[in-house]
Amino acid sequence: MRRSTVKCSLSPDKHQNEISESNKLVELPVFPLPLVLFPGAILPLQIFEFRYRIMMHTLLQSDLRFGVIYSDNSNGAVEVGCIGEVVKHERLNDDRYFLICKGQERFRVMNLTSSSGQEDVESLAVEVENYMKDVIKLSNRLNGKPEKETQDLWRNLFPTPFSFFVGSTFEGAPKEQQALLELEDTAVRLKSERETMRNTLNYLTAASAVKDVFQSF
Repeated sequence: MRRSTVKCSLSPDKHQNEISESNKLVELPVFPLPLVLFPGAILPLQIFEFRYRIMMHTLLQSDLRFGVIYSDNSNGAVEVGCIGEVVKHERLNDDRYFLICKGQERFRVMNLTSSSGQEDVESLAVEVENYMKDVIKLSNRLNGKPEKETQDLWRNLFPTPFSFFVGSTFEGAPKEQQALLELEDTAVRLKSERETMRNTLNYLTAASAVKDVFQSF
């Protein structure tokens, strides 16, 4: 399932009394699901995929509405769906979400506006995390510390707070930290941190090789 944001047109019934929403364009995050949500129906959902947890984190800080469209493996997603509104939610200990949603009004997908931007940011965060793990391992080795397995560094963080956490570890480089703080784009911040981590890893790799050579004599 791909997480998408779409521009959609609300679709009231022909005999609906309140038709002021007719032809109104709104932008909604969308869940393609193997089910059909009707207006007025109750839908319990359990959110466990990382990309959808991120979407839900943003959603719960906004208007609590998202689109539900029916999708299957053979035919893909349909164009007409139903808006679901979160009426109750719980964030579980393992970072999953349990939601109770209620169907509101129908909509028709008019335009796909975004589907991969957040996934790109997630990929950058994973790269930065992997570099950090390697830097920690090599640094421990050079300092004679046990090379124990590093834990997931951002399991409970979303990409933006994770990028701030990474910047906070650049101690001794306040100008670089200030530049990272001022960046308004999380992806740009993570790319800069990735470059710093890559350079640090290259330096530590070279230092480790020199140390191994001297220890062999």
